[in-house]
Amino acid sequence: MAQKTYYIGLGITFHDPALAIVDETGHPLFAEASERYLQYKRALNCEPDSLARLPGLLRKFCPDAGRFVLGFNWRRQRPWYEKAAFALGLLGARGLHQHGIKRLGSPLDNLQIHHMMACNRLSIARGGLNLVRLLRGHYPSCHVEFRDFNHHDTHAASACYASTFDEASCAVVDSYGENGSMCFYQYQHGTLKRVHESHGLGSLGLYYMHITSLCGFDWMQGEEWKVMGLAPYGQLDGEVYALLKDILIVRGLNLEHPPGRLFPALAELEKKRRSISENTEMAADLAYTGQYYFTQLMTGILSNFHSAYPSDNLALSGGCALNSSCNGQITSKTNFRNLYVPPAPADDGTALGAAWLAFASDGGRFENLPAPLSAYLGSSLPGEALARLASYCKGLVIRHLPTTICEETARLLAAGKLAAWVQGRAEFGPRALGNRSILADPRNADMKARINQRVKFREEYRPFAPSILHEYGPEYFHEYRETLYMEQALLFRPEAAARVPAVVHVDGTGRLQSVKEELNPRFHRLITSFYRETGVPLLLNTSFNVMGKPMVHSVEDAVAVFMTCGLDILVIDDWLFAKPDAP
Repeated sequence: MAQKTYYIGLGITFHDPALAIVDETGHPLFAEASERYLQYKRALNCEPDSLARLPGLLRKFCPDAGRFVLGFNWRRQRPWYEKAAFALGLLGARGLHQHGIKRLGSPLDNLQIHHMMACNRLSIARGGLNLVRLLRGHYPSCHVEFRDFNHHDTHAASACYASTFDEASCAVVDSYGENGSMCFYQYQHGTLKRVHESHGLGSLGLYYMHITSLCGFDWMQGEEWKVMGLAPYGQLDGEVYALLKDILIVRGLNLEHPPGRLFPALAELEKKRRSISENTEMAADLAYTGQYYFTQLMTGILSNFHSAYPSDNLALSGGCALNSSCNGQITSKTNFRNLYVPPAPADDGTALGAAWLAFASDGGRFENLPAPLSAYLGSSLPGEALARLASYCKGLVIRHLPTTICEETARLLAAGKLAAWVQGRAEFGPRALGNRSILADPRNADMKARINQRVKFREEYRPFAPSILHEYGPEYFHEYRETLYMEQALLFRPEAAARVPAVVHVDGTGRLQSVKEELNPRFHRLITSFYRETGVPLLLNTSFNVMGKPMVHSVEDAVAVFMTCGLDILVIDDWLFAKPDAP
């Protein structure tokens, strides 16, 4: 057997670490965030190359390896400010405790910024240690090479190489990189060219972290989602809006803090801080105003980008590309006509970007990659564990339905049952796209409260996504666009919204998933079966987890969630597990 080269990408940021494996033709074999395996939300300060996890992955995906190329999503060289902070001793525990250091020009205070820098530097320093130890021990004859890449380049690669575009403009809008928070690229036929990089602390990501904190949420735990869900319940606060414009402004392809206005504005904004438990209306107004100005800033930058580098196509990545409400407005508020956001635009996706850049640095070409990227690149559930579950799970009604599982599940959903649906390989990225999902009938408006209270144990203002058969999209949404990964929130048509109230947010939008048979035939069949039962070509879809935990990773995770919440049925591949009163 000829020995092959494998490209392993490591996302070594201190939050959302991930690992990806690409073969010598550029095809992604595996990509997964560490939080799934660890069952620890965001996997803060954890490495992506767990020694307990790696051997099985390498045996499965790299059985005939003769050479490994390891790609990293950060340069090893310290950025200028980090060098200065390190020299002053500000990045250690004692340094974080120091007072009297002049405040940086940022919405976040020095403590938060220095803590992020310190955590990230430690993660970069130890990045790949476990993987190298394993490769040297178990693959002594293999050649191992190391390549580190600019952080924003890995974001750009994860978007452009996954898209259907032959040419595009690409924007990476993030919290921070080696030099700044944004990079801009031109992409043509597999080649990425960086055309502009921002410098300094002006950052849409840091701005949104601050808004999250003002609303009483914890950005370190990734609770920006809560701001996005809460925002449509509020209205514009003119005073807050004026203060936000004193914090951050667009200048060309840069974000800047207006001189002399940042700190007074931050001090005034601090007086507006309201958690939702203190004052729901004021917190909602804060969220709305923060989201409104975020969209203005983002579309302003992108409009300037289009003016400088015209293209019909935009590939967008970086953590800020998870803002589906803003994404849904980009093609109407800028001159870009087509938008692509990858399934994992945040730092977990940079693992795949680093693997692809390593492949490209060997002269690899991308013409033969399937496009758009399949999001189903994660782990599958082992058959032996499923067999044990079927043998030993007492007190459940268990049926094996290899030919009718979709039809029977659709019947139960139409009867009002809540279903967990697990099949095949897990999704790469934060969205449940029909392989690790909780599903329900969208026709019943009470389903939102029922799932939030009995299953997810989360806030009532959080919306649920519609997973819709692609061919019916124009019937349900204004200006419908293919939205494969729930990356955009679009406006429902009023007559359609009345049919599916459980998936319509308070502002009339839905963060939809376009379901296509060629990308997920089994999920497409399930929704088609539901359509035959009800005349409605979509399902309510939310991630199979409870609040504060990642999506389920193992059979044991799935059963634990199923048995401790208000779900009625659990479907794993061809097996249907029902609580006694469910059917």
